[in-house]
Amino acid sequence: MSDTPKFEVIDRRKRKAEEEQETQNPSVPAAPAAPGGGPRLVTNEPRGEAAAAPAAPAEAQEPEAETEADLPPDFPLAPTVEESREQKNAYDASAERIEDLIRAQNPGVGKQPPLSFESLVQQLYVSAMIQMGAGTQEGQRPRVDILGARNTIDLLGILAEKTRGNLTDAEDRALQAVLFECRMAFLELSSMINLQGVPNPAPPPGKR
Repeated sequence: MSDTPKFEVIDRRKRKAEEEQETQNPSVPAAPAAPGGGPRLVTNEPRGEAAAAPAAPAEAQEPEAETEADLPPDFPLAPTVEESREQKNAYDASAERIEDLIRAQNPGVGKQPPLSFESLVQQLYVSAMIQMGAGTQEGQRPRVDILGARNTIDLLGILAEKTRGNLTDAEDRALQAVLFECRMAFLELSSMINLQGVPNPAPPPGKR
């Protein structure tokens, strides 16, 4: 057994901090020392007040709040599910009443078939072709709206992009065929405009 006397090292900084803590707020126990025996800074909280909750991470915030902040001030708010349902029921009833009035005045007119996705594609196709001068009466100078035609064709492209993977094979084939034909007609017409340099050239061959 060694005759060397045992001794204990006391961290005076830690002891002083504990004494000051007890003097300022006797009811609050001294905070445990930091790892390694060093002093630890303790901030006293007011009595009766809970600690502030940590801020929620950015990922936990609702995406709607960020989206609404990016919208212009006059952008209309989306209706609720109940409002949309009530409006659709009122719209269907009004449309049915108008159709009954038309059939009463024209007995030969039958009930209109329900619209489908093909109806939408066909309507955009007809609009684009008319804007490019198709359907002009013989002997009349066609009126071409080349910018309007481009916008209509771009709408068909957006429709194809947004509905990708959600269409039946028949719907997809119809949309792709219409989009291809409209773009080809636009290329022919724009080429004629560049060659002739006139604002209202004749429509492409076969588009009358």
